[in-house]
Amino acid sequence: MAAKITEINEEKKFSVEEAFAQIEEKIEALEADDISLEDSFSQYQEGMKLLKLCHEAIEEVEQKVLKIAGDGSLEEFK
Repeated sequence: MAAKITEINEEKKFSVEEAFAQIEEKIEALEADDISLEDSFSQYQEGMKLLKLCHEAIEEVEQKVLKIAGDGSLEEFK
């Protein structure tokens, strides 16, 4: 099951995979020849927020895995 993250600008929930897909879209927009400075800054900010949320979700999963590997139990990391 994929970890869920919440985008700050909207109250929608995204899986990590969906967030990475949105990041790819932001990168493509930034690479466009006709993007304005304001739009590029906005795309960059949104992409950085998504990256931060992905990082936090991945870190949470890593801590759970380390807890399971550390003591051999199936208890969830809290």
